[in-house]
Amino acid sequence: MVTRKVGKYEVGRTIGEGTFAKVKFARNTETGEAVAMKVLAKSTILKHRMVNQIRREISIMKIVRHPNIVRLHEVLASSTKIYIILEFVTGGELFDKIVHQGKLPENETRQYFQQLIDAVDYCHSRGVFHRDLKPENLLLDSQGNLKISDFGLSALPQQGVGLLHTTCGTPNYVAPEVLSHQGYVGSAADVWSCGVILYVLMAGYLPFEEADLSTLYRKINAAEFSCPSWFSAGAKSLICRILDPNPRTRVHIEGIRNDVWFTRNYVPVRYSEAQEVNLDDIHAVFNDIEDQFVTEQVENSERRPLIMNAFEMFTLSQGLNLSALFDRQQVMVFTFVRVSLKLYVTFQSLAFIERFAVLNRKVTCLLLKTARLSILSVLIHSYSFESASKAVVGEVCLVAQFGVPS
Repeated sequence: MVTRKVGKYEVGRTIGEGTFAKVKFARNTETGEAVAMKVLAKSTILKHRMVNQIRREISIMKIVRHPNIVRLHEVLASSTKIYIILEFVTGGELFDKIVHQGKLPENETRQYFQQLIDAVDYCHSRGVFHRDLKPENLLLDSQGNLKISDFGLSALPQQGVGLLHTTCGTPNYVAPEVLSHQGYVGSAADVWSCGVILYVLMAGYLPFEEADLSTLYRKINAAEFSCPSWFSAGAKSLICRILDPNPRTRVHIEGIRNDVWFTRNYVPVRYSEAQEVNLDDIHAVFNDIEDQFVTEQVENSERRPLIMNAFEMFTLSQGLNLSALFDRQQVMVFTFVRVSLKLYVTFQSLAFIERFAVLNRKVTCLLLKTARLSILSVLIHSYSFESASKAVVGEVCLVAQFGVPS
């Protein structure tokens, strides 16, 4: 049997695959430690103009070193590929646990929420705001401990800039002020997302769930939700303090830590203070590729694709009616996170959203098992505007929500 090695790592089977990367099981031959190796082709990164995004994500993951955050060990590169060496987490997504189990017991929910708040508080102390907290981005290790992953939409504070302005995240988990386009505080927005996660863990379904995004946004802005009868008074009180649509009066993490419901059986996580982080390996990987990226930009400057924020794209037309944006010859290409196919749809209307039933076995199973979770999260990776003679292809990595019949 042929054994493939990358540096000191023995590379094994593929354990995950996305549009831009493959994740392989690997083992450190010096220590025997199992790791996850994320493999990205440099040509793909350059083609889709993702250098800055990936460089930022990797740098942030190296800055944040906490027991409840997936650890980045190091970054390697060959002439054609980038290898990101990550902690190997075996317990799957918290999302899958909710799908298969439904609502979780209150004590178990509290333990996950305590670990989530510990990790988010740590990120904020390092100036990192995640901006896409949701059960799909929370992994569980073999002991059932929670670990935050996917810092692809995260932000670092910029000198002289007090507020963040990029509208991003997953609509059902996004804070009202993020949708306002008037700037927002990253820490308060993350706290809101934590509150939605707490609700989902205890209820088994979302507090804000509508197939129509304009209705969804209206309910989020008004914090229009109700707690099920099985929520304890303490949990209900904390959730209402977190899901306050006014970020100025919304409870801060310090207030959450002092809440009676939160502190019950709370064991603060122990970790050693982070030593000075060395980003030399990241600089070494990306310094050369940046030169190529600049050349690529110059050579293709006349055909630069239209970049459109997913939220902007969907809110430009009320009720998800995007017919005004596309003529009858234009086509949009979707790549689904949990669906191993591409769907090509002519935008004469968006009735396909309501009739959409072309799901692979896994997604169909998930929807059948969660009748109350009738919103399917998808990641729009690419879109293509086609005419009779040519196509201009753009690339985005933003999350949207489509209503699927429950």
